[in-house]
Amino acid sequence: MKLVLAVNAKTYYPHSYGSRLLRIARALDQIAKEYDVYTILAPPNSEIKDVKEVVERVEVFAQHVDPVKPGAHTGATVLEGIKDYINGSIVNHSERQLKLSEIEFVISRLKEYGLKSLVCAPTPKTSAAVAVLGPDMVAMEPPELIGTGISVSKAKPETIVNTVKALEEVNFKGTILVGAGISHGDDVAKALELGAHGVLVASAVVKADDPYSKLKEFVEAGIRVLDKG
Repeated sequence: MKLVLAVNAKTYYPHSYGSRLLRIARALDQIAKEYDVYTILAPPNSEIKDVKEVVERVEVFAQHVDPVKPGAHTGATVLEGIKDYINGSIVNHSERQLKLSEIEFVISRLKEYGLKSLVCAPTPKTSAAVAVLGPDMVAMEPPELIGTGISVSKAKPETIVNTVKALEEVNFKGTILVGAGISHGDDVAKALELGAHGVLVASAVVKADDPYSKLKEFVEAGIRVLDKG
Protein backbone atom coordinates (compact mmCIF):
# COMPACT_ATOMS: atom_id res chain seq x y z
CA MET A 1 0.00 0.00 0.00
CA LYS A 2 1.23 3.48 -0.86
CA LEU A 3 1.88 6.08 1.80
CA VAL A 4 -1.21 8.28 2.19
CA LEU A 5 -0.84 11.98 2.94
CA ALA A 6 -4.13 13.82 3.42
CA VAL A 7 -4.18 17.58 4.00
CA ASN A 8 -7.23 19.29 5.47
CA ALA A 9 -6.90 22.97 4.54
CA LYS A 10 -9.69 23.95 6.97
CA THR A 11 -10.51 27.68 6.82
CA TYR A 12 -7.34 29.39 7.97
CA TYR A 13 -7.22 32.90 6.54
CA PRO A 14 -5.47 33.79 4.35
CA HIS A 15 -3.61 30.48 4.12
CA SER A 16 -6.54 28.34 2.96
CA TYR A 17 -7.66 30.63 0.13
CA GLY A 18 -6.67 31.94 -3.27
CA SER A 19 -3.06 31.90 -4.38
CA ARG A 20 -1.79 30.61 -1.03
CA LEU A 21 -3.97 27.53 -1.22
CA LEU A 22 -3.05 26.93 -4.86
CA ARG A 23 0.60 27.03 -3.83
CA ILE A 24 -0.11 24.22 -1.38
CA ALA A 25 -2.08 22.30 -4.00
CA ARG A 26 0.75 22.51 -6.52
CA ALA A 27 3.30 21.48 -3.90
CA LEU A 28 1.22 18.46 -2.95
CA ASP A 29 0.80 17.54 -6.61
CA GLN A 30 4.56 17.78 -7.12
CA ILE A 31 5.14 15.53 -4.10
CA ALA A 32 2.67 12.98 -5.46
CA LYS A 33 4.50 12.85 -8.77
CA GLU A 34 8.03 12.79 -7.35
CA TYR A 35 7.44 10.15 -4.68
CA ASP A 36 4.47 8.20 -6.10
CA VAL A 37 2.40 8.61 -2.93
CA TYR A 38 -1.35 8.95 -2.56
CA THR A 39 -2.26 12.54 -1.72
CA ILE A 40 -5.51 14.24 -0.74
CA LEU A 41 -6.34 17.91 -0.32
CA ALA A 42 -9.57 19.11 1.27
CA PRO A 43 -10.08 22.82 0.46
CA PRO A 44 -12.87 25.12 1.61
CA ASN A 45 -15.91 24.76 -0.64
CA SER A 46 -15.26 28.11 -2.32
CA GLU A 47 -11.85 26.90 -3.50
CA ILE A 48 -12.68 23.37 -4.69
CA LYS A 49 -13.06 24.14 -8.40
CA ASP A 50 -9.87 26.22 -8.55
CA VAL A 51 -7.84 23.52 -6.80
CA LYS A 52 -9.24 20.84 -9.11
CA GLU A 53 -8.01 22.80 -12.12
CA VAL A 54 -4.36 22.96 -11.02
CA VAL A 55 -3.73 19.39 -9.80
CA GLU A 56 -3.19 16.13 -11.65
CA ARG A 57 -2.32 13.53 -9.02
CA VAL A 58 -3.95 15.05 -5.93
CA GLU A 59 -7.43 13.82 -5.04
CA VAL A 60 -9.69 16.68 -4.03
CA PHE A 61 -12.00 16.00 -1.09
CA ALA A 62 -14.71 18.11 0.46
CA GLN A 63 -14.16 18.97 4.10
CA HIS A 64 -17.74 18.05 4.94
CA VAL A 65 -21.01 17.05 3.31
CA ASP A 66 -24.29 17.57 5.12
CA PRO A 67 -26.51 14.50 5.57
CA VAL A 68 -29.28 15.85 3.36
CA LYS A 69 -30.52 15.52 -0.19
CA PRO A 70 -31.16 18.60 -2.37
CA GLY A 71 -34.03 20.72 -1.10
CA ALA A 72 -34.87 23.42 1.41
CA HIS A 73 -31.64 23.31 3.43
CA THR A 74 -30.34 26.87 3.72
CA GLY A 75 -26.57 27.00 4.07
CA ALA A 76 -26.09 23.26 3.68
CA THR A 77 -23.31 21.61 1.70
CA VAL A 78 -25.29 19.31 -0.59
CA LEU A 79 -23.31 16.59 -2.35
CA GLU A 80 -24.91 17.21 -5.73
CA GLY A 81 -23.57 20.77 -5.72
CA ILE A 82 -19.92 19.69 -5.60
CA LYS A 83 -19.83 16.06 -6.75
CA ASP A 84 -18.41 16.88 -10.19
CA TYR A 85 -15.33 18.52 -8.67
CA ILE A 86 -14.39 16.14 -5.86
CA ASN A 87 -13.05 12.62 -5.46
CA GLY A 88 -14.55 12.17 -2.01
CA SER A 89 -15.18 13.83 1.32
CA ILE A 90 -14.03 13.94 4.90
CA VAL A 91 -16.87 12.78 7.13
CA ASN A 92 -17.39 13.39 10.85
CA HIS A 93 -14.36 15.55 11.53
CA SER A 94 -14.31 16.55 15.20
CA GLU A 95 -15.17 20.10 14.09
CA ARG A 96 -18.20 18.86 12.09
CA GLN A 97 -19.44 15.84 13.99
CA LEU A 98 -22.36 13.72 12.84
CA LYS A 99 -24.53 11.06 14.41
CA LEU A 100 -23.74 7.45 13.48
CA SER A 101 -26.88 7.26 11.32
CA GLU A 102 -25.83 10.45 9.53
CA ILE A 103 -22.34 9.08 8.90
CA GLU A 104 -23.90 6.00 7.34
CA PHE A 105 -26.15 8.20 5.19
CA VAL A 106 -23.26 10.35 3.90
CA ILE A 107 -21.09 7.30 3.14
CA SER A 108 -23.92 5.73 1.16
CA ARG A 109 -24.56 8.95 -0.77
CA LEU A 110 -20.87 9.27 -1.66
CA LYS A 111 -20.91 5.67 -2.89
CA GLU A 112 -23.92 6.46 -5.11
CA TYR A 113 -21.67 8.78 -7.10
CA GLY A 114 -18.53 6.65 -6.96
CA LEU A 115 -16.87 8.96 -4.45
CA LYS A 116 -14.65 8.06 -1.50
CA SER A 117 -15.19 8.60 2.20
CA LEU A 118 -12.59 9.48 4.81
CA VAL A 119 -14.33 9.11 8.17
CA CYS A 120 -12.81 10.60 11.31
CA ALA A 121 -13.19 9.10 14.77
CA PRO A 122 -11.81 10.18 18.15
CA THR A 123 -11.04 6.78 19.70
CA PRO A 124 -10.23 3.17 18.75
CA LYS A 125 -13.74 2.06 19.74
CA THR A 126 -15.48 4.69 17.62
CA SER A 127 -13.08 3.96 14.75
CA ALA A 128 -14.32 0.37 14.77
CA ALA A 129 -17.94 1.54 14.97
CA VAL A 130 -17.66 3.71 11.85
CA ALA A 131 -15.54 1.11 10.03
CA VAL A 132 -18.46 -1.31 9.85
CA LEU A 133 -20.36 1.31 7.82
CA GLY A 134 -18.01 0.68 4.89
CA PRO A 135 -15.87 3.83 4.47
CA ASP A 136 -12.78 3.82 2.29
CA MET A 137 -10.62 5.37 5.00
CA VAL A 138 -10.79 5.77 8.75
CA ALA A 139 -8.77 8.52 10.45
CA MET A 140 -8.38 8.33 14.22
CA GLU A 141 -7.87 11.81 15.68
CA PRO A 142 -8.02 12.52 19.42
CA PRO A 143 -9.71 15.96 19.36
CA GLU A 144 -7.79 17.26 22.35
CA LEU A 145 -4.54 17.10 20.34
CA ILE A 146 -5.80 18.72 17.13
CA GLY A 147 -3.93 21.94 16.41
CA THR A 148 -1.67 21.59 19.46
CA GLY A 149 1.53 20.59 17.67
CA ILE A 150 1.67 17.62 20.07
CA SER A 151 1.37 14.57 17.87
CA VAL A 152 -0.84 11.61 18.64
CA SER A 153 2.01 9.30 17.66
CA LYS A 154 4.11 10.67 20.51
CA ALA A 155 1.53 11.66 23.13
CA LYS A 156 -0.81 8.69 22.72
CA PRO A 157 0.95 5.96 20.72
CA GLU A 158 -1.19 3.31 22.37
CA THR A 159 -4.29 4.78 20.72
CA ILE A 160 -2.82 4.08 17.29
CA VAL A 161 -1.95 0.51 18.23
CA ASN A 162 -5.42 -0.01 19.71
CA THR A 163 -7.09 1.56 16.68
CA VAL A 164 -5.27 -0.75 14.27
CA LYS A 165 -6.22 -3.72 16.43
CA ALA A 166 -9.87 -2.62 16.70
CA LEU A 167 -10.14 -2.19 12.94
CA GLU A 168 -8.59 -5.57 12.31
CA GLU A 169 -11.14 -7.13 14.66
CA VAL A 170 -14.03 -5.78 12.55
CA ASN A 171 -12.23 -6.91 9.37
CA PHE A 172 -11.75 -3.39 8.01
CA LYS A 173 -9.85 -3.60 4.71
CA GLY A 174 -9.55 0.10 3.98
CA THR A 175 -6.91 2.70 4.72
CA ILE A 176 -6.02 3.59 8.30
CA LEU A 177 -4.93 7.17 8.94
CA VAL A 178 -4.05 9.01 12.12
CA GLY A 179 -4.04 12.71 12.79
CA ALA A 180 -3.90 15.41 15.44
CA GLY A 181 -0.74 17.37 16.09
CA ILE A 182 1.29 15.78 13.28
CA SER A 183 4.04 18.38 12.88
CA HIS A 184 7.33 16.68 12.01
CA GLY A 185 8.66 13.85 9.91
CA ASP A 186 9.28 11.66 12.92
CA ASP A 187 5.59 12.01 13.85
CA VAL A 188 4.72 10.46 10.50
CA ALA A 189 7.37 7.76 10.84
CA LYS A 190 6.12 6.77 14.28
CA ALA A 191 2.52 6.60 13.09
CA LEU A 192 3.49 4.18 10.32
CA GLU A 193 5.65 2.11 12.63
CA LEU A 194 2.59 1.67 14.87
CA GLY A 195 0.49 0.36 11.99
CA ALA A 196 -1.10 3.33 10.24
CA HIS A 197 -1.01 3.68 6.44
CA GLY A 198 -0.72 7.44 6.46
CA VAL A 199 -1.61 10.69 8.17
CA LEU A 200 -4.23 13.43 8.10
CA VAL A 201 -2.61 16.81 8.66
CA ALA A 202 -3.69 20.45 8.64
CA SER A 203 -1.94 23.50 10.10
CA ALA A 204 1.59 22.07 9.90
CA VAL A 205 1.31 22.18 6.11
CA VAL A 206 -1.30 24.89 5.53
CA LYS A 207 0.51 27.47 7.69
CA ALA A 208 4.04 26.44 6.69
CA ASP A 209 6.30 29.11 5.18
CA ASP A 210 7.39 26.49 2.63
CA PRO A 211 4.62 23.89 2.18
CA TYR A 212 6.67 21.83 -0.28
CA SER A 213 9.54 21.41 2.19
CA LYS A 214 7.17 20.36 4.99
CA LEU A 215 5.38 17.89 2.72
CA LYS A 216 8.73 16.50 1.58
CA GLU A 217 9.79 16.06 5.22
CA PHE A 218 6.62 14.10 5.96
CA VAL A 219 6.79 11.92 2.88
CA GLU A 220 10.48 11.06 3.10
CA ALA A 221 10.08 10.07 6.75
CA GLY A 222 7.15 7.84 5.85
CA ILE A 223 8.89 6.24 2.90
CA ARG A 224 11.91 5.37 5.03
CA VAL A 225 9.65 3.35 7.29
CA LEU A 226 7.87 1.64 4.39
CA ASP A 227 11.19 0.78 2.72
CA LYS A 228 12.28 -1.03 5.87
CA GLY A 229 9.29 -3.29 5.42
